[in-house]
Amino acid sequence: MTNSQQKKQITEGAGFIAALDQSGGSTPKALKLYGIEPEAYDGEAEMFDLIHEMRARIVQAPAFSGEKILGAILFERTMDGEIGGKPSARYLWEERGVVPFLKVDKGLAEDEGGVQVMKPMPELDALLAKAARAGIYGTKMRSVINAATEAGIERVVAQQFEVGRQIVAAGLVPIIEPEVTISIDDKAEAEGLLLAAIHKQLDALEEGQEVMLKLTLPETDNLYKPLVDHPRVQRVVALSGGYSRQEANARLARNSGVIASFSRALTEGLSAQQSDEAFNATIAETIDEIYRASVAG
Repeated sequence: MTNSQQKKQITEGAGFIAALDQSGGSTPKALKLYGIEPEAYDGEAEMFDLIHEMRARIVQAPAFSGEKILGAILFERTMDGEIGGKPSARYLWEERGVVPFLKVDKGLAEDEGGVQVMKPMPELDALLAKAARAGIYGTKMRSVINAATEAGIERVVAQQFEVGRQIVAAGLVPIIEPEVTISIDDKAEAEGLLLAAIHKQLDALEEGQEVMLKLTLPETDNLYKPLVDHPRVQRVVALSGGYSRQEANARLARNSGVIASFSRALTEGLSAQQSDEAFNATIAETIDEIYRASVAG
């Protein structure tokens, strides 16, 4: 079964995870950065068609392969669509050797107590069943921490792990993502509290329950090394979080065992107006840079 091959690639492979999961709220910005202005499309359906074309172009680039990219996180509409005449998740694994993940959260609640928990996901079980049928290996869900409040951070992490157990029970591997906003004054303090909260939840997992973690690059190098080494953690990946690709890669290279899972930093410099030759050359250079930073530790 491919699942054991996929697990081996995720846990032991050299490379990084590509985040191709911009949702409705972030898609217009992603398209604008790609050179497609809002007036170029009419309505949500056209917008999602254009972002799917962008993602398909990235995935079909020669450099986008399991040689340097271990996995890719998809938006639900991407999973439901096709790339190269195949369902997207199957295309990724069968044609590119890249393990498919799915973003499952429905966005963030309003800030309360310095954090934003995830909105309710009443249809999660049905989505997980659909994902499993599509050949998805794991999931990703994001919360946000805007202040170093112990109670708030514990609430975020508890919710993440509660939903994470539901995902594990469905046979998938959750990527737990409690993002710390990079611009806050007490970022280092928030990260210390986050480390403690995650460690507590990991220690409470049962034998056979495994997760991945997606974390903001920390102020203290190797702060998250205990999580990298934790027996319940398949992999710790980092989000770029608004850092430039250069800054994100520099920080990443200083954190042993942590690999990239960049979104905006992955697509930086790509344009709808580029020829295929220029596009493929740009994405190849980007993949090389992020790969080097990911394996540096």
